[in-house]
Amino acid sequence: MKVNQQLLQINKNFIICFIISASLSAVVAQSLTGHENHLTTTITIITGYIAYFGIFSILFYWDNRVRYKQMSSSLIKKEILSMISSFGVGEIIYLAIRWPSLYYFLEMNIEPFIASLVSEIISTACYMISVTIFLRKTKTF
Repeated sequence: MKVNQQLLQINKNFIICFIISASLSAVVAQSLTGHENHLTTTITIITGYIAYFGIFSILFYWDNRVRYKQMSSSLIKKEILSMISSFGVGEIIYLAIRWPSLYYFLEMNIEPFIASLVSEIISTACYMISVTIFLRKTKTF
């Protein structure tokens, strides 16, 4: 099987963003101990999103700046649209797993730091798998 360098690069960026986002989310979840679980869950996920997409955007730009300078604008638009749709499906899957699992773990009185990390690991794994599958199916990379 041929290794697709673009998918490999995107998955590397996912992992880097995951580590930073998961760490920050876990700290936020722990700092919100004593608040309502639905509020803790929501703020933790929003914080993770801001960190994740901020870092991912920078890494993606850094990795592809030369490549996109050599591509026609119509190909860039097509690729970006395909990526956004693939990421969108991944985000739906991510949120469908992340919010309920974190909330459930907090309701079970699991330490917020651990609850956030476990929830993030499960939902990010599903996210990475779904985005990779969709990017391959749409022949984006």
